[in-house]
Amino acid sequence: MGTITTTDGTDIFFKDWGSGQPVVFSHGWPLSADDWDTQMLFFLAQGYRVIAHDRRGHGRSSQTSDGHDMDHYAADLAALTEHLDLHDAIHIGHSTGGGEVAHYIAQYGEERVARAVLISAVPPIMVQTDANPGGLPKSVFDDLQAQLAANRSNFYRALPSGPFYGYNRPGVEASEAIIENWWRQGMMGGAKAHYDGIVAFSQTDFTEDLKKISVPTLVMHGEDDQIVPFADAGPLSAELVQNGTLKAYPGFPHGMPTTEADTINADILAWLRA
Repeated sequence: MGTITTTDGTDIFFKDWGSGQPVVFSHGWPLSADDWDTQMLFFLAQGYRVIAHDRRGHGRSSQTSDGHDMDHYAADLAALTEHLDLHDAIHIGHSTGGGEVAHYIAQYGEERVARAVLISAVPPIMVQTDANPGGLPKSVFDDLQAQLAANRSNFYRALPSGPFYGYNRPGVEASEAIIENWWRQGMMGGAKAHYDGIVAFSQTDFTEDLKKISVPTLVMHGEDDQIVPFADAGPLSAELVQNGTLKAYPGFPHGMPTTEADTINADILAWLRA
């Protein structure tokens, strides 16, 4: 574990375990590097070097008042990869982290990057616009901000208890431990970062970023994703990147790296070794 300080004075916490080809994980909103524990242990055991950081304003990183946008997220990831002098890296991003990965590769190039994996990721763009009529209305995201501002603790119980992991679906048994871990990670971070982050993940248009990505890219998305709807995300992203592979999962929820970790981990490993 360690910390780097970015050029604007933000401390970014990270974990760095093992040796071998680096696998770099970018977490979803409003979580932390801890959300990747299962993946990090799995790929560490497969001989990879595994790295995950807490996004600014999240987890153990600085609770800055500004910079909660994709440009800063990508710059922080670039600073980390440069600090660790990573090459031939595999970048894996979940949800907002998928947007971070796409923006990082597009902004900073592929010199250090071997492959990318986008899981339940927010690109190309979540919010409904004239160019993206299938997106979610802006009012959906305004409501998320309102719930966060009113009572963040309640909001951070309700989201994992329901749509994030699909625990609101008939016949699905909720895991209290998973819900509590989501809540714990969320409450570690800063309310301002998370409030601004809703705009960052919902309104950023990653279309041009995706078009610039030429490294092999695996796009994984659950067809029952209630947070980032499948039809307006996964298939479109896989088409926009230059060398994309779409892996769709019937019935899987947004938080499938946690609830379906065995399947997700095995499929990523098989794709890397193919």
